[in-house]
Parts: sequence; structure tokens; C-alpha cells
Amino acid sequence: MSLPRVTRLPNGLAVASAEMPHMASVSLGLWVGVGARYEPAEVNGVCHFIEHLLFKGTTRRSAKAISQAVEGIGGYLNAWTSEENTCFYSRARHDRLEDLLDVLVDMFLHSRFSPADLAKEREVIKEERAMYLDQPAHYVQELLNASLWPRQPLGRSITGTPRTLDALSRNTMLRFLRAHYVTGAIVIAAAGNLHHAQLVKAVKRYARSFLAGPRPRPEPAVNRQNQPRVRLHTKKTEQTQLALGLRTCPRRDERRFALRLLNTILGENMSSRLFQEVREDRGLAYSIYSTISFFNDTGDFVISAGLDAGNLPRVLQLTLRELSRLREELPTAAEFRRARDYVIGQMDLSLESTENQMMWLGEQLLGFGRVVEPAEIRQRLAQVTPTQIRAVARDFFRADRLNLALVSPLRSTASFSRKLEQLATLR
Repeated sequence: MSLPRVTRLPNGLAVASAEMPHMASVSLGLWVGVGARYEPAEVNGVCHFIEHLLFKGTTRRSAKAISQAVEGIGGYLNAWTSEENTCFYSRARHDRLEDLLDVLVDMFLHSRFSPADLAKEREVIKEERAMYLDQPAHYVQELLNASLWPRQPLGRSITGTPRTLDALSRNTMLRFLRAHYVTGAIVIAAAGNLHHAQLVKAVKRYARSFLAGPRPRPEPAVNRQNQPRVRLHTKKTEQTQLALGLRTCPRRDERRFALRLLNTILGENMSSRLFQEVREDRGLAYSIYSTISFFNDTGDFVISAGLDAGNLPRVLQLTLRELSRLREELPTAAEFRRARDYVIGQMDLSLESTENQMMWLGEQLLGFGRVVEPAEIRQRLAQVTPTQIRAVARDFFRADRLNLALVSPLRSTASFSRKLEQLATLR
């Protein structure tokens, strides 16, 4: 595989590729560096709504014709919206690259946004939201976000609310799209059996049709927390869902490499401390794991678990004990080495696919302004020391950063209030 290449067109559009000549496929993504945190409160959910509507038909193709144009050549088409990005992507046999590009660009530039489609898709999104709210493991994450970032975009639902969805008009959506979905925020990325020059030439045919402009800036994240927060949603469920989150650092912060290894040591896989202690040794939960997310100006570290409500006090105690251990003790040489090798190995394995290579290109360009080479990531991970891991635990595992969200049949937190008091010991 050759090194990734990036070409910036005169109007600001970025074109990136990773040539993988041994592959039979090509993956193509049209990225917009705009997501839910760019939305004012009154239009919460607009990015996700726009994502849906771009599949509903263009001036050239019906919704069915869009699907057939990709699936009819043996490919697939999908999209997602996150807090900071939106991505429309497809994959097919490598000789169909220009067909995929034509479909994605047509969707992006010529979608009709017909009133009838708006009305239908509004109800579809409400059903999607209802589906998520019926999934306690998903809903507890929304509760946690609202606690980590109250009354600000990062704390709001990506799908919006019934009230904001009902208020979104065609004109409102088109105004938002024209103001935000501009060349400075757009990356067209492809990976697979292709030539960079071929991709650039194909994109240039459409470049003039994209709205030019600088990438918008989101509302900054605000932190006013000075003590632990607990949020309980009482619901009749067989299992309590727990999400314990701490704000951390932005994606460009140098501490992210140590935090990445700390996450693996604590809860990313079956070898992690939490999985072994809570599930394997004590059988207190079926699922327990940790994840990290980085944004432009902040980040989070989240521990999630599904368990019987009666086990909640004990699981909280064990989890807090592991957080304290990481603050006070260096990881052992063996687990430190396993964590580093795991992170590097998982990255290398994921980049064997054209789709993940394409995702890497888009995420790196929009997140860092350049494509960070995997070799550079390996080198930075190799430079992390056990002392740095303890240092980031001390930086972030603190009471004034900690939030606990629960979806549970419990009606109050009184039954484990003593365990919650231990949160204040994380200084």
C-alpha cells in the first residue's frame, strides 16, 4: 500500500486517497466536518435529518434509483452523523469508483428536500429515536452526555427531540446546509484499488458545484462542574444500565496516547482489569467495558456496564477502586506491554480493509488537518511510559469530572449512597 495522498482544490475541497492495488474493492466517502454540536438548540437534530433526506431522491434519481445505482453494481451505500462529522459512504468493485462518486455527489448537491419526503422522514426519525429510547444501553449514554455537557450541544441528542423535529422546516434545513456544508468542511476520501490522479480528475468535474466557504466553528464546550453528578432514569427493566463518565482532553492533546493505553488496561477488552475483576472473578455483570472519545476541545472516558440492580453498589465500589489504583500505582510491565501491543495490533488489523482506510483518511483530515500516518501513531504509543499513564489517571480521574448515569428499576440512589460518597475521594 502506498502512502496516503491529499490534494486540495482551489475552492478548498480536499481529495484524499489510499492506494491499495491488491484489493478488489474501493470505498468512497463524502465527509462533512459538521455534526450535531454545530446545531443551535432550536434546530437540534438538523444534521441527522439532512443525512436522511439526502437518500430520499434528487432531481435525477428517485430514492429507489439511488439504491439501485449502487446495489445494482454489487455495492452498498450508507451514512452516519456524529457530534462533529457527517459521512456518506459507499463501496463497490474498484472499477466502479466513478459510478459511486456520481451517486454521492448527486445526493449531496441535488437532493430535492420535497415537503412530502420531509413529512414522511420526520416520522421515521421519531421512530428511530423511540427505538433508541427503548434500548436502555443506548439511552443511558444520552443521559450521561446530558450530565457531562448540560445545556450545550455536546449534551443534546444527535437525533433531536420530537419538538425540534416538528419545528424543522424545509427552508430551515436548506439554510443550515448552505451555511455549513461548504468546501472548507468537505473531504472526499477513497481507499482501495485506485489511482489518486484518477480520483482527483473525477472530483474536479463536480468541484464548481460545491458551495465555497471556510469550515464553520462549533460552540465551545463549557465546564462548570465542581462535584460528582448522578442522573437516574427509573424504568421497569430486567437489568440496570450504568454509564460512568469523566471529561478528559481534546483530540490534539499529547496525553491522548497515554489515555489510549490506560483505556485498554482498564476496560477495553477481555484482558482488562474491569472485565476480569467484575465479570470473570465475581460474576457481577455480563457486560462491562470502557471507551474514550476525543472532540475538538474536550473528550470523555466512559465506563459502561449492564448488571442486576442488586449488584450495583458492589460494582461501583470495584470500579472506583480500579480508578484509584490507576491514580496511585504504576501498571505492571506485563499489562503495559499487552496494552500497547493490543492497541497497535488492533489499528493494523482494522486498516487492512478499504472501508477503514477511507474512514481513517476522513477522520484524520477533519480532526487534525492532515493524515497522521499509522507509523507515527505506533511511534508515539511506543514512547508512552507507565508513569505517564499514572499521570493522566491523576489528571482526569477526579471527583469534579465524574458523572454517573443510570437506567434502572431503582427509584432512588439512596440504596448505594455510601458508595457514591466515595466519588469525592478522587482528588
